Amino acid sequence: MTDIVPPDACTTMPEIRTAIDALDREIVALLAKRMRYIEAAARVKNAREAVRDEDRKADVIAKACAAAEAHDLSREHVAAIYELLVERSIAHEFRVFDSIEA
Repeated sequence: MTDIVPPDACTTMPEIRTAIDALDREIVALLAKRMRYIEAAARVKNAREAVRDEDRKADVIAKACAAAEAHDLSREHVAAIYELLVERSIAHEFRVFDSIEA
């Protein structure tokens, strides 16, 4: 496995691309793990109406934005990414919930 060069030490595009590719694999693994919890939520909820929870959605996005600020990231970028992530998660949870109830 190739050693990942820290961002400040990168001097070539291959070093940067290697690091980004490695980070992308980690992000995808975390997204997959997150989806397993979405599936667990679908299994645990008693009613389809409980799948979409706007208060929870707002809370998740707010927490992600706070974490973004703590890491010196754009709050707006993270909010946009999490809006999509949460909406796709809700859609997936509906599919799983419906497949369990069918």
